[in-house]
Amino acid sequence: MSVMKGKNFRHLNAFILLALAKEDNHGGGVYTVLSETLPNFNVDTGAIYRCLKELESNGAVEFKWENPEKGPAKKVYTITEVGFKELKEWEKDIESRLANLKYFLETYRQLNQ
Repeated sequence: MSVMKGKNFRHLNAFILLALAKEDNHGGGVYTVLSETLPNFNVDTGAIYRCLKELESNGAVEFKWENPEKGPAKKVYTITEVGFKELKEWEKDIESRLANLKYFLETYRQLNQ
């Protein structure tokens, strides 16, 4: 089967922003939330950290260092106003893609009746 490969990360920024909109978190925590809530989550932690770095450079997230009594310091990320605006754009993008995917599924199923 020649289904397109390598597109698993297309919406990763959107899901990271969504997770941070619900709760501030560090990179490992974001990974855990997404792996526990997304049905087909297949991303390594490195991809999460690369996206967080990109989101940080775009001003969509910011971080503060958390220094727990035990263990290393962690960057705890917070979504910014820019990030919330970006989430709104992701919503439009995903709604558009869903409409196209729904058309595909409905048309394909009609062909196979």
